[in-house]
Amino acid sequence: MSAVKKPARIALAVAVAALLPALAAAPAAALPNDDKPGTQDQDQGQSNKPGKTRKDPDPPPEGMSTVGGALLGRPDTQVKLGPGAPVLPMQLTGRSWIVADAENGQVLASHNAHWRLPPASTMKMLFADTVLPRFPKTDVHTVTPADLDGVGEGSSLVGVKENQPYTVHDLWLGVFLRSGNDAVHVLSAMNGGVPKTVQDMQAHADDLQALDTHVVSPDGYDAPGQVSSAYDLTLFARSGLQKKDFREYCSTASAKFPGAEGKSAEGKAPERDYFEIQNTNRLLTGDNGISPYKGIAGVKNGNTTNAGATFTGVAERDGRVLLVTVMNPDSSESQAVYKEAARLLDWGFAAAGKVTPVGELVPPKSAAPTGAPQGSQPTANGAAKAAVTTRKGPGSGGVGTALAIAGGALLVVGAGVFLLNRRWPLPELVRRKK
Repeated sequence: MSAVKKPARIALAVAVAALLPALAAAPAAALPNDDKPGTQDQDQGQSNKPGKTRKDPDPPPEGMSTVGGALLGRPDTQVKLGPGAPVLPMQLTGRSWIVADAENGQVLASHNAHWRLPPASTMKMLFADTVLPRFPKTDVHTVTPADLDGVGEGSSLVGVKENQPYTVHDLWLGVFLRSGNDAVHVLSAMNGGVPKTVQDMQAHADDLQALDTHVVSPDGYDAPGQVSSAYDLTLFARSGLQKKDFREYCSTASAKFPGAEGKSAEGKAPERDYFEIQNTNRLLTGDNGISPYKGIAGVKNGNTTNAGATFTGVAERDGRVLLVTVMNPDSSESQAVYKEAARLLDWGFAAAGKVTPVGELVPPKSAAPTGAPQGSQPTANGAAKAAVTTRKGPGSGGVGTALAIAGGALLVVGAGVFLLNRRWPLPELVRRKK
């Protein structure tokens, strides 16, 4: 579970104290990113035109969670259109999806938001949000054979080799860009092993109030009982995006990854080859008939036999930041998970301010100081290992990072202000502008 650093707690106390007078006065193989064929689905929402209905042999259960609002626990599409609001796109076939404002947490529309489904590699967002703050990126770890034990057959791999040294920075690039289960297992070993990492992830999910999530494997590989929901995955993304390194990694389009070390010449350090890796998030990089989405800044995609295709994305346009999650679309069109996510983002930007929210993304339980409303500030893990000897290698700079890292950070709203308007901004969000 996350712990707020001491300086952050002091800053929070000062901010809240300053506001008090004002308040008083006022097992299966990973698949490529191709989606299985099926039928289109569009459910009818308030003031929304009906579309084609998906004949799902496994409908959402009754009595889903109501975390974030009662409407989010209802099956089918939930949307409240106001005057001038566009209707939802017709071509939406995901078994579960959600569109939310990343800053104020308002859920603009949803479809089976709390349906507990296999998450595939989108579970790596929770893994990163839990483990990433614990090791400085310059730490170096030499991989042992035991570190790679348990990597599932057919897993997506970045190419981590036994008996080779890697920086923590290298390993996280492998996690985010190539969805490397080998990199996840090495970082889990550094964290005390897979069982401990699973336990840590579950505790963090519980703190985030992601109560639909049951963690079995840290990498999202299909495992009996491993589930999450579109709502929970969106919470993971929102929490992770509070962290600078998380934002850097999830928005990196391409990078250099270390290969095997060559033989060293007498008196010289061994040379090492590097190979290029590219992010498999098609809305970020564009590929297979998908164009990069204007304003995209991450987050994570996934695909396994049981989960189908899953995706969570964050994008900024005209000062507004939206989060979208789509789980398991059933469509005949190629790359449907990205196309449906893009349609929902387009709709969300057009509908913002013209719809009544159907719920909210709740803040973490640990974000609320004693006696204050929940969600007063984002959490921050303070745990970190002691630094070890570092090794330098090519990084992921230049055009590799989300095409361009534009300046202009979003306004960082103080913890006290969050008590008033429940905003949880994304500080210094990396923006992709075209």
